[in-house]
Amino acid sequence: MMPAFKQLSDGEKTALASFILDIKPEQDKKFIPPVKHEDPYWKMLYTATGYNKFLTKDGYPAVMPPWGTLSAINLNTGDLVWKDTLGDYPELKAKGIHSGTENYGGSAITAGGLLFIAATSDAKFRAFNKRTGELLWETSLPAGGFATPSVYSVNGKEYVVIACGGGKLKKKSGDAYVVFALPGRNN
Repeated sequence: MMPAFKQLSDGEKTALASFILDIKPEQDKKFIPPVKHEDPYWKMLYTATGYNKFLTKDGYPAVMPPWGTLSAINLNTGDLVWKDTLGDYPELKAKGIHSGTENYGGSAITAGGLLFIAATSDAKFRAFNKRTGELLWETSLPAGGFATPSVYSVNGKEYVVIACGGGKLKKKSGDAYVVFALPGRNN
């Protein structure tokens, strides 16, 4: 993730944008550096060093698992309805450790009450009972589904689709959409 650069002047932002976006007319203009301010903000002792993660020497989060969860909250009361660990590191799962993983992506719920989510670094796509949190189904994807699935219907038949782009968390990249037809009356 790119850190914010609140301190950049408009001229610096224009120069940076013209370089990144390859805007030749702006690149040809002479750059005039901003005037230094005496404001204490510009003399801060500390600056951002980027998005740093606290990891073990093996690359796992350096905190106690679970490292990813899926929770259902009753929005009328604010009560936690259920919570489950989401995702696994295959090498830890082989040792019987259900650890969860860092997640990027949301869930989608079907008309029949199935909650679908990918989001995990183990490249799995899962379906849960939205009321109980019971894992009903899972499958492997060609790459990580770091996206929110979409649910749609055609002629009364319900489908769920997930983008499998991967690429995050040092995982394999992909370029596929995977669509599943849900069982129903039209089968």
